[in-house]
Amino acid sequence: MGPITRSIAPLLALVLLLTAPATSGASTAAQAQVSSHSLVQSRQLWATIDLCNPPDQPHYVGVRGSMPGDGRATDTMYMRFRLQYVNAAGQWADIANGPVPPFVAVGSARTTRQLGRSFQVRPQRALTFRGVVSFQWRHGSRVLASASRVSSAGRESLKGSDPAGFSAATCRIA
Repeated sequence: MGPITRSIAPLLALVLLLTAPATSGASTAAQAQVSSHSLVQSRQLWATIDLCNPPDQPHYVGVRGSMPGDGRATDTMYMRFRLQYVNAAGQWADIANGPVPPFVAVGSARTTRQLGRSFQVRPQRALTFRGVVSFQWRHGSRVLASASRVSSAGRESLKGSDPAGFSAATCRIA
């Protein structure tokens, strides 16, 4: 290797190093979009009724959600739980007429997480209920992705279902 080649090699390495962040930044943005899409399409993103008026907890309906993590411990996952009923017009309506319930922090987005909430109901007539869970992945105050799911059957709750293993799309209480 001659003297000119020896002086150009470090310069070429420096040029390659300086152009790497631009390529890396574009790749990171593309990965964030793919990550957001894969989170919302994940089979680990679901809601279920895991408690429906059991004998030991009468007049309670439990709603549980599951959400996949994005793999980043610095991101936080949030869920918001709502309970709906079929009204006289045959449409789904929220049971509460007050403000929209707040999002609850579920934990670090490093891994998949589940959380649930129980609602006490005392209907004057037979009603059918379903759960709606809204999900958010955040980095600080910035929302990275969001989704909502209505309750469906056949889900595996890590805890809280009564009886054990119970999972339903709806719950009817007379």
